[in-house]
Order: sequence, then structure tokens, then C-alpha cells
Amino acid sequence: MAGPKTAVAALGGRWRQLTERWLARRAPAARSVTLDHSRLFILPTRVGLAFLLVIVILWLLATNYENNLVFALTFLLVSLFAVLPVHTFANLSGLQLHLCEARPAFAGDYAEALVRVARPGQRARERIQITWPPEEGALLDLVDSGDAEARVALPVVRRGRVRAPRLRLESGFPLGLFRCWSWVDLDVEFLVYPQPKPAGPLPIGAAAVEGESTQKRRGGDDFASLSPYNPGDSLRHVAWKQYAGGRDLYSKRYESGVDTRLWLDWDLLAGRDIETRLGNLGYWALQAEREQYAYGLRLPGTAIEPALGAGHLQRVLTALALFPVQGTPL
Repeated sequence: MAGPKTAVAALGGRWRQLTERWLARRAPAARSVTLDHSRLFILPTRVGLAFLLVIVILWLLATNYENNLVFALTFLLVSLFAVLPVHTFANLSGLQLHLCEARPAFAGDYAEALVRVARPGQRARERIQITWPPEEGALLDLVDSGDAEARVALPVVRRGRVRAPRLRLESGFPLGLFRCWSWVDLDVEFLVYPQPKPAGPLPIGAAAVEGESTQKRRGGDDFASLSPYNPGDSLRHVAWKQYAGGRDLYSKRYESGVDTRLWLDWDLLAGRDIETRLGNLGYWALQAEREQYAYGLRLPGTAIEPALGAGHLQRVLTALALFPVQGTPL
């Protein structure tokens, strides 16, 4: 059984490749598209084929029984069947589509594109569906206004830059006996961030100090100053040399540098695979932004200084999304 199934799958894949090449030549990618005759296709629906079968049966009955009323009904239905495809085709013909925005999304979620659909002239256009199959998409009616915006969602699985497939625009207006459709490539490309993965508390002060620290803490190995001796101070820190020189009794104070800035550092997550690390760093970035901690990002070959705000968050998530895919952890 595996042989025939494999052959059918291969044949189906080959057919899709040929269809995509043909569509690419006939309807190339563009951010703005006008639906002309070369981009539109129309065929009867199942209801339309059943309607045609009813016409044939009525014709046979009228011929067999020589019934003029049945003849009249048959001719009326034939006229309706002949006129409907013109109206269905005209409902989509001339529509203008423009990609307004392709919003970033997180892997495992839905990426959303904002598409503006405009009609030429004053003719109303109704029951227009725009979708990425098999998703439901959006349903538009251009009756009172000349244009409308549709939000179309596409599930995204992997991070990085993801190119969306062709949009399907279709309509069965007015009676659903015919369906007119078009496959439109609006050159949609989504930026997909890594899926956030919980990674424990924020690593405040966990990264190594670089340059001057922002705060000092008591203790450590760096001599800071002398201060008057207080009962209880460690005798090891008494400045005996100064006391032997005739000065008052002093204690030595030591300090060490502490980087209290929040650094989301790649090296803090050693031992985890690449995608898990990126998901952990993205989770920390969202948490830090929510709690209003200024945060920076360190990746191999990339460093973003600590800051806050929507623009900074987008910059950090973009760096995580575009991190190269590699076979082994760094």
C-alpha cells in the first residue's frame, strides 16, 4: 500500500509545482494587484451542477410530454444559468488589492496581514472572501464604501522571515451557482519571533561586568578608602601602618563593582539547544518590558545596550528571530 500512496503524493507534489510555476508567470507577485481577466477563474459549483441537472431533466420531461409550461420553465432556467456567470465574474473583476501591513508574530501563533480591497466605479461588490486556505479568512461587502480593509491570518510555525503563500480571493455572488476566484501573491513576508519559553526569574546582575559598573557594594578585593575605626570592625582591616605613623586609628574599606543592569545573555543559558535559548531570551525580554526593567541583549556577534520601550523590544525580538539556524548549540 505504501507504493501507490507514495506515487500519488509525488504526483500531487509535481502537479502543485507546475501549477505554481504557471501562476507565477500568469500572475506575478506584487504589493498592489488589479484583478483582470488573466487573473480570474470561474466554474460552476456543486449546486450549479445540480441546477444544470434539473434543467436537463425538465427538458426531457417537456420533450416527452410536449408540455409548453415545462418548456417555458426550462428556457427561463437556462437563461438564468447563462446570465449568472457574467454577474459572478463581474463581482470580482477590476478589484484592486494592496498590502498595507504584515505584522510580526511569535512562532506557534497566527501572523496577520492587513489588505485593502478597493472597487473601481460605483458598482457594488458583495460576498467577497479573502483567505489563506484552509483558514476562514475575512468576508467583505463593498456596498456603501469604495474600499475596505481585511485582516487575514496565517499560522506560522518557525521563526525567521516567512514568506506567505498566495491568497485566495473568491465569490459565489449572487446565487452561489458559480464560483469565481483568483490566487493573488501580494509578496507577503512575515517576521516571526521565537516562541517564548519560561526560563525562571530575570537574571538581574547575573551577567559579567563590562567597563565601569553602575553601583558599588561593600566587600570584595578593591581598596576604596579609609574611615574612622568603629568598635566591632575587623582587626584585619585596621590601617596599622598609618596608626604606627602617629595618626588616629582607621579601618580600610573595600568595594567591588556590581553590574545591576539586566543583561539577557546567551551564555547564561549554556547547555540548552539554540531554539530553547532563543525562546528563553524572548520570554525574559517580554517579562522585563512588562516589569519596566531596562534590559539589554547579548548574542554571539551582537550586543544591544539596555533600554526600554516598544521600539527596543522590537529590536531585541528581531535579533532573536534572525539569529542563524545552526546544527549544534554555540
